[in-house]
Amino acid sequence: MLHGTAVSRNGHAALLLGRPGAGKSHLALQLLAYGADLVADDAVELTRSSDKIILSCAPNIKGMIEARGVGLLTVNSVDKATLAIVVDLDKTADTRLPALEMHSILGEHFPLIRGKGNPSLGAIVWCLLGGGQILPLD
Repeated sequence: MLHGTAVSRNGHAALLLGRPGAGKSHLALQLLAYGADLVADDAVELTRSSDKIILSCAPNIKGMIEARGVGLLTVNSVDKATLAIVVDLDKTADTRLPALEMHSILGEHFPLIRGKGNPSLGAIVWCLLGGGQILPLD
């Protein structure tokens, strides 16, 4: 179990990490508005399946997300999705075009996006979950 939020597009998931109040649910709500499905809000279950990491949600909170200042919302959700990217809302990119950074979870490595303060973050994550890639700067 991990403190975070996860959303999915066509079975590919983004894991959103950050301290309480960093904007995990806010970003998830933006992605849901684009058409993503919620995997889990606030508590994400991680399971290894060969070389993949599968994200899921505890049954008692499935399909619910916190909307700050409004309350709990019920939204479209999926039972599980395969981790594709990690977004850290506590970290800021230190250059305009940073080198590709990876984040290790359960021995597997995933592209990391430093998301703090990025006004295009929702659109970036949506594009990456739709099959886009972060190109290495070599």
